[in-house]
Amino acid sequence: MPDKLNITVMLGGPSAEREVSLRTGAAVANALRSLGHEVTEVDPKPGQWRLPEKTDVVFLALHGTYGEDGAIQKELDALGVPYTGCDAEASRIAFDKVLTKQRCVEAGVPTARFTVYENATAPWPRGWQPPVVLKPVCQGSSVGLQFVERVSDFADSLAEALRYDARVLVEEKITGRETTVGILDGKALPVVEVRPKQGAYDYRNKYTAGATEYFCPAPFDEATIARIQQAALDAFRAIGGRDYARVDVMVRPEGEPMVLEVNTLPGMTETSLLPKAAAAAGLSYPELCQRMVDLALRRKPTGSSLRSAATILSASLMPFLLS
Repeated sequence: MPDKLNITVMLGGPSAEREVSLRTGAAVANALRSLGHEVTEVDPKPGQWRLPEKTDVVFLALHGTYGEDGAIQKELDALGVPYTGCDAEASRIAFDKVLTKQRCVEAGVPTARFTVYENATAPWPRGWQPPVVLKPVCQGSSVGLQFVERVSDFADSLAEALRYDARVLVEEKITGRETTVGILDGKALPVVEVRPKQGAYDYRNKYTAGATEYFCPAPFDEATIARIQQAALDAFRAIGGRDYARVDVMVRPEGEPMVLEVNTLPGMTETSLLPKAAAAAGLSYPELCQRMVDLALRRKPTGSSLRSAATILSASLMPFLLS
């Protein structure tokens, strides 16, 4: 058994993905308690949360804004307490689909052609042919995702996507097989293939029981698997990732991988895709949670404590964060 730790699981939060985050956080908290840790759950809202003073490490089970966007990471950095997952800057980049795409392009990571729209009356992109995919730039869990098969549907779909963000990524729709790759401690886990029974892998198919089939390890030949995993690792490195993430990758019929996005705080219910991939690699769900904690603890400050960090902070930056 691992040494007993005081772990704060942050879950819920104010984003559109609150309900998913609550499920993730509850599953993580139960797993960590099963390992003998003392676990406190904190549902943070900006300026209204307190971190237990004896916290050894924070497990981030948040999704969406004020979770994956780097905001909570900045506040925890100021406290000097280690937390799971990517740092504030990598989180900020990955949460912004445009920044992620730009980093991928700069690093030579294969990704679909894209443009950005901010105006609901903007015309169809010149020189493009349908189909295209519309994604709010800073949302997760397929929130606001739109698939456009005909030019005549573009205006309505753009207006709908703009309900969720001031900017919308318009992306060439890649035809092929949908996969996702978990990254853990700098290594790619077995590839998961995602097959919705009807339509696309949108919010409904993602969170409706039985609506989607998952295959792990994905049924590709070894060379294609290696290409998919390498593309995912390259994207993870391009955004400056650390510890773990999940990278979504489309695979063209000829086997070419195309990176869609990087999820720095992926779903962590026991049936989520990253735990599925970890299980295929021989890691149980509690073992995966413990590994994530261990990676964060590597960054625990030496010769200092959370209490001393809190004292400095409360005198200057954020007195509301700690009791």
